[in-house]
Amino acid sequence: QVQLVESGGGLVQPGGSLRLSCAASGTIFSIYAMEWYRQAPGKERELVAGVTKDRSTNYADSVKGRFTISRDDAKNTVYLRMNSLKPEDTAVYYCNADILSKTDYRLRKSWGQGTQVTVSS
Repeated sequence: QVQLVESGGGLVQPGGSLRLSCAASGTIFSIYAMEWYRQAPGKERELVAGVTKDRSTNYADSVKGRFTISRDDAKNTVYLRMNSLKPEDTAVYYCNADILSKTDYRLRKSWGQGTQVTVSS
């Protein structure tokens, strides 16, 4: 069993910053790609940022230059640093990871439960 738990969401004013964390736990042999998605009310879930095991990153055009994704493999954790936040960044943020299980050595995609980010004055 693998569990992903996000934290760090909250209410912030426009122009402010937040750092989201997502920690993986359980029967983990290795973690490959780690990603952050978000879903705003009435909209589809969208990819925000991703980081591979070799630290290659990619970002949605809407967050380039403002958000930074990073990972700490010793802690099985992925982070999303969000600067210059805008009201349109308001959404539930979910982390996602491709995890190789150490019980059956199968690769599975796991999701966290989500953390709310609200950008409002």
